[in-house]
Amino acid sequence: MFVDRVKIHVKAGDGGDGAVAFLREKYRPFGGPAGGDGGKGGDVVLKATSRKHTLYDFKFQAHFKAKRGEHGKGKNQHGKDGEDLVIEVPVGTVVIEADTGRVLCDLVEDGQTCVVARGGKGGRGNARFATPTNQAPRYAEKGQKGEEKWLILELKLIADVGLIGLPNAGKSTLISRLTKAKPKIADYPFTTLSPVLGVLEVDEETHFVLADIPGLIEGASQGKGLGHEFLRHIERTRLLLHLIDVSDFRSMEPVQAFEVVSRELESYSPELLKKPQIVLGTKTDALSDRSFLEKLKEEFSRLGYEFIPVSAVSGEGLEELKYAIVRKLKELKDEKVQPLPEPTATS
Repeated sequence: MFVDRVKIHVKAGDGGDGAVAFLREKYRPFGGPAGGDGGKGGDVVLKATSRKHTLYDFKFQAHFKAKRGEHGKGKNQHGKDGEDLVIEVPVGTVVIEADTGRVLCDLVEDGQTCVVARGGKGGRGNARFATPTNQAPRYAEKGQKGEEKWLILELKLIADVGLIGLPNAGKSTLISRLTKAKPKIADYPFTTLSPVLGVLEVDEETHFVLADIPGLIEGASQGKGLGHEFLRHIERTRLLLHLIDVSDFRSMEPVQAFEVVSRELESYSPELLKKPQIVLGTKTDALSDRSFLEKLKEEFSRLGYEFIPVSAVSGEGLEELKYAIVRKLKELKDEKVQPLPEPTATS
């Protein structure tokens, strides 16, 4: 089950109390105060890991508490520090302080950590308070309380390419053809109920991650349909593939469909419209008038977008699409994606 937003409670460990003790040893009858300091409480640390892809586990455990520090002991023995509590979260998790809405950290790299609650400082033992005028203090400090707070964890998928479009635009079928992802595919709206990730391997050195974002509808940014739940995942992508049904059985004219989704992106965040897009005319295997594609190519070119007709059923345009993706990512100066050699002309 894909879960991308949860609320959890974290409590760092309290510091250990300082000790009140006096040295009692043979040959040292006036050894003086010897109470050790308390140990520091453990921190609560979030750590990003590529092994997790959902926040589902937090549905079953929402409260986390780190170990407290040990109390100080006699003979100037300091208490042991409490062990830090390390909580693993998926790469792409944003950590938000629930009470203030302040973003504490954005974990975008595997292994990246963030201390979200700091352990309390250990109290000082009575040995710390000895002075020339007070050589035998009979008091020590209590350990400080560890930080305690509610957090909101929000997962934003990290992908090179995001697939967007109205329901039934063909996103699930396309990602299944381009990658090894196996989304549920059927002929009804909202086939995709959660984002699906797939890796497209062009060659040994060239690969990138595709994310199938659930279908948007008009009003999605205001909470209609399913898309509003997943618009946040588009923020991480560097390139958008905007899929539009151009078949004879389309429910909306292509340019109109493009405008509907574009309005929802803009309503959610105007920055989303600044992302580079490639417009894909899908389901060309079910199109009888091929001249319609030329008209669309001219129309989207006028709007400033590259238009590629594709069919996940027949395979039309898929190779051209792969090269277009690599070319676009190269233009974005993505060092991780290597340019492809030009395809060899065939007679």
